[in-house]
Amino acid sequence: MRLHHQIEIMDTTLRDGEQTSGVSFLPSEKLQIAKLLLEELKVDRIEVASARVSEGELEGVKKITHWATEKGYLDRVEVLGFVDTPASVDWLVEAGAKVLNLLTKGSLNHLVHQLKKTPERHFADIKKCIDYARQKGIAVNVYLEDWSSGMRNSKEYTLSLIDFLKDQQVERIMLPDTLGILKPEEVATFIAEVHATFPKVHFDFHAHNDYDLSVANVLEAVKNGVKGVHSTINGLGERAGNAPLESVAAALSDFTSTKLNIQENKIYRVSKLVEQFSGLHIPSNKPVVGENVFTQTAGIHADGDNKKNLYFNDLLPERFGRTRKYALGKTSGKANILKNLMELGISLEPDELTKVTQKIIELGDRKERVTTEDLPYIISDVLQNNSIRKDISIEGYHMTHSKGLKPTVQLKLNILGSSYEAHASGNGQFDSFMLAVQEIYQTLGKKLPKLTDFSVSIPPGGKTDAFVETVITWDYGRIIKTKGLDSDQTVAAMMATEKMLNIIEQITLGTTENTNHGNEYRTAAR
Repeated sequence: MRLHHQIEIMDTTLRDGEQTSGVSFLPSEKLQIAKLLLEELKVDRIEVASARVSEGELEGVKKITHWATEKGYLDRVEVLGFVDTPASVDWLVEAGAKVLNLLTKGSLNHLVHQLKKTPERHFADIKKCIDYARQKGIAVNVYLEDWSSGMRNSKEYTLSLIDFLKDQQVERIMLPDTLGILKPEEVATFIAEVHATFPKVHFDFHAHNDYDLSVANVLEAVKNGVKGVHSTINGLGERAGNAPLESVAAALSDFTSTKLNIQENKIYRVSKLVEQFSGLHIPSNKPVVGENVFTQTAGIHADGDNKKNLYFNDLLPERFGRTRKYALGKTSGKANILKNLMELGISLEPDELTKVTQKIIELGDRKERVTTEDLPYIISDVLQNNSIRKDISIEGYHMTHSKGLKPTVQLKLNILGSSYEAHASGNGQFDSFMLAVQEIYQTLGKKLPKLTDFSVSIPPGGKTDAFVETVITWDYGRIIKTKGLDSDQTVAAMMATEKMLNIIEQITLGTTENTNHGNEYRTAAR
């Protein structure tokens, strides 16, 4: 079924989303999220709080309603309240809110066992609350809590409640799958029934994600007649959360002909802010907003994208203010690397590309996290290795670092095919390593250069697992700079030192070729 009518998106991140275990937004954070939801993302309505929860909640709602009044958005700001005349309505009046989302019992089970009321008594209390709210200038929407169980197990009661509400002064009747129990075919059946029975009523559907079916259920609800759906940013909410707004918007846009006001290109920005404020990390594979969902890892996919976008679908990252990335790792291959090089404006010779690819595969096998930002560092490291003949290598080492004791290093070097071992203790791990190298070189009557500068950097945006590039400047009668790259700072410095040992070995041998290698390196290091 293809639809052409407008669907309202009501975002309840600030109310239902805050019921996520461990999530509590500060009043100032609530205001910032509300501004982004209404002004940037362009959701139709926001539910910002539950009445009578706390003084902090009241302060947060006041901040939002004050701003919304100035902007002309007040009728789009909603607050959950209860059938407790006059308490919830009076709380809304104090908070400056104008829309009450009244929580009623949508199943006989909840009514009898929680409220211990008869339907007649409950309906009378609801009417009293609605009438009081209207007297105070408050518009009313009504939630049918546990509506899904009601349609399954006490349909006569649930339909009678809707029949009663249709004659009250309410704007919308909101149908929640409170426990997230419905299958898509049940949603289709139940929504079709209430829509056919009450065709003039504006129904909203409120999905929970306990079986990971919330988005599928939203699609079925829209296809069968609801005019509004509820969601949260990043799928925040109690238990498994609510229908995630980012997925709901994408699915409705791509699988129906409904019209939405949502500005898709702002979704990622809002998602990241809510992630920061909530303290809940977005899974890297979460649709639309996850870190990896627009990242191709397999080289064959990048190759297909190069040839005819063979691995693209309608979820283009640009829709959501993002860009496609090509991961670097053991499965990436040359195609992924070429994509990243194009982005960086770097061009390599075929043999250089092969060596860079081999290095990335090697790092991937070690389960190192390789990013686009790491790539210039890897290229520099590979190109420098390319220019130096490897006569000397670190065959093995063992390092210790203990509180109250000096670090020690046991080192094994291979020099021109022969192995040498030394043990040393110094002021740090790298100092210990250099003392061990010095001990070996002294036994061979070889001279080491003087270390004159030592710098460490990580790629922009790097985290604690980022690669470390160490650049060491040596004075050997001429200035030599060498680089080392590793996820461990000390090992990176050791790699830089290994390169230095090879350069001075070639200088000592005095060949024109080896001298040129040293010159090439100084040029590359600038």
